[in-house]
Amino acid sequence: MHHHRQIYLDGAWRPSRGTDVIEVVNPTTEQVMCTVPQGTSADVDAAVDAARRAFPGWWDTPAARRAEYLGRVADRLEERAAELAVLTARDVGAPLAFARAAHVALPVLSFRHAADVASAYAYERQEGGSLIVREPYGVVGAITPWNYPLHQIAAKVAYALAAGNTVVLKPSEVAPLGAWALAEIFDKVGLPPGVFNMVSGTGPVVGEALAAHPGVDLVSFTGSTAVGRRVSRLAAKTVKRVTLELGGKSPAVLLPDADPVEAVPRVVVNAFLNSGQTCSALTRLVVPRSRLGEVEQAARQAAEAMTSGDPLAEGAHLGPLVSATQRERVRAHITGALAEGARLVTGGAAPPDGLPQGYFVRPTVLSEVTPRMAVHRDEVFGPVLAIEPYDSVAEAVRLANDSDYGLAAAVWSPDRDRALAVARLLRAGQVGVNSADLNPRAPFGGYKQSGNGREHGVLGLEEFLEIKSVQV
Repeated sequence: MHHHRQIYLDGAWRPSRGTDVIEVVNPTTEQVMCTVPQGTSADVDAAVDAARRAFPGWWDTPAARRAEYLGRVADRLEERAAELAVLTARDVGAPLAFARAAHVALPVLSFRHAADVASAYAYERQEGGSLIVREPYGVVGAITPWNYPLHQIAAKVAYALAAGNTVVLKPSEVAPLGAWALAEIFDKVGLPPGVFNMVSGTGPVVGEALAAHPGVDLVSFTGSTAVGRRVSRLAAKTVKRVTLELGGKSPAVLLPDADPVEAVPRVVVNAFLNSGQTCSALTRLVVPRSRLGEVEQAARQAAEAMTSGDPLAEGAHLGPLVSATQRERVRAHITGALAEGARLVTGGAAPPDGLPQGYFVRPTVLSEVTPRMAVHRDEVFGPVLAIEPYDSVAEAVRLANDSDYGLAAAVWSPDRDRALAVARLLRAGQVGVNSADLNPRAPFGGYKQSGNGREHGVLGLEEFLEIKSVQV
């Protein structure tokens, strides 16, 4: 068992001011596999002080030079890709093939794309009698989740650094191993001390200290909407900039002319990626009532074709959920939905057969879900798909938009113009038409209570740039 005993502070590995540790559990074996320091508010103070000292020099570093550092990080992530995929499979429970394709490949892309965008960006432009200048905020506090740990870190850290900010990262204590690997990489690429700092710990201690800290100029948080509200309240004391990427309850709308045999299996795969632990997952399937039987059959076949198992074994489509708490929460959602009148198509709350250990949940499809049910409104964050029938396209749009969230959506129709017309009506930050894949270079973020701000690309860079108007 490997124990991480230090945090990364001011260009070196240093002991935490605290003496407590956090146990990290392998969700497949249910065994503790390592420990990390349980950081303190004093650690946050030290990290922020280091980041503030490093900021003037990093800001003064040309964007192309900053981009070179990010390119080196991307190179080293690629060199360690096989190791990082195994690390993620153990840490999060993501199947190895998906860990390679998403959990590792996407962070590499983020560092490379942030470098390219920042190098090409025009930081000054003339507008009338004014010079409009974009410059970094200063110290960025990045608070990241466990579901895509390395990817979510990269989305914040790469762009914050590319823009000229310095960073204090608080990774998720539930799945911190990728963060440690990334900090090791930062330590080896020669980044000036204090530009990147990492303090492990819990949200109520380290996360809250970071959000409230007067020396943090911008806090970027990804996680639940409930915690996002808390981060916003804490940050409001110092009126700092806050960007939030929060929950989702994303609809996939099948228009009446869509083919369920083509569309439904793709929606099921999307809904169950990462064991359903994806904020933008298409977890509501909004379908014509007249085609409900066809849709249910296609969804049942797709879900039952998915095998649950050890994520390190090739061929497993679904790994475990990340924790016992998460497993019990998802099972309670399934039980509650059935009690409210949803109909079970496949799956259910019972433990999967043949998997006596691990935080596994059966791939579950529920039908005849209505807006009065909690499973229509609440983010389950597990492999659970809700089928919701409609009688008219206008009703389909209302159902799709009937959510506190607005992170993602999809529309299916062989008529591209018809699909686009509906896509424009959906209140979500990104909408897929038919089988269009998520573009990792496009801006990512949500409407409504799915958050504020965008990540990735030019707009993602601009979230980390303050605006100055100079009258000349």
